[in-house]
Amino acid sequence: MTESKQTDLARRFERSRARLHAVAFRMLGASGEAEEAVQEAWLRLDRTDPEEIDDLQGWLTTVVARICLDMLRARRARREEPLGPHVPDPIVSPVEGADPAHEAVVADSVGLAMLGVLETLSPEERVAFVLHDSFSVPFEQIADLLNRSPVAARKAASRARKRVEGETTAPDVDLERQREVVDAFFAASREGDFDALVGVLDPEIVLRADGGEARPSATHVIRGAVEVASRAMTFARLSPFVRPVLVNGVAGALVVPEGDVFSVMAFTVAGGRIAAIDILADPNRLDGLEFAA
Repeated sequence: MTESKQTDLARRFERSRARLHAVAFRMLGASGEAEEAVQEAWLRLDRTDPEEIDDLQGWLTTVVARICLDMLRARRARREEPLGPHVPDPIVSPVEGADPAHEAVVADSVGLAMLGVLETLSPEERVAFVLHDSFSVPFEQIADLLNRSPVAARKAASRARKRVEGETTAPDVDLERQREVVDAFFAASREGDFDALVGVLDPEIVLRADGGEARPSATHVIRGAVEVASRAMTFARLSPFVRPVLVNGVAGALVVPEGDVFSVMAFTVAGGRIAAIDILADPNRLDGLEFAA
């Protein structure tokens, strides 16, 4: 390949990078792994004759999806029984916005609650659902990727869709209103006002916390407004260290005692109440994350 063709190919790849990262992140739920998948796609492209590629973006999407599918299968094969809920890697950004590149990543992200549900799907279901429902890839193309019939690919996506719709709640779109509800939650917790705390929680709220192997006591699932409010009262001492941020594009918080990030919290606010709280408190994983906040 001539140097000019190589330069042109690299330029075209960079124009697709953001979309490819979005595809990989939704499939893998980990920003670092998503970047690895995108970089591997570039290496494969670099070894391929561009004259053999009719649709570069379609080709790259398929290659990234195939890499992610292999990574998901490998992950499932080596994974032991989880000790509790797994909260995917969060994308944290300032309330007032970040640099354009970071904002592009946030725009393409999905909530931690949905990513958590995607973690429970089979690799084939996850790939079929993400490609079709998020990126409008035809089932015929997905079928080739999965080595299945289009009907089987459609059924895999349908099973995934039912699981996602049954276990996640769409957040209110008004970020300012989300923040008001979350601020009320922390104020009630800080002041020890149990009734006010219950009042900002949906009766069917689900709290998922992931402390990893380092903090197994911080790993749990709690359901119901009274139960979640009771737990929130116990960590009211951390309220002075709360910093408001956006987490995957919705209202969230960093808990930062003494300058170190203790946990990341994402809130799903629906109908003016908090319907879900996802907390990552695993120090090993928090150390590996970047916080543009």
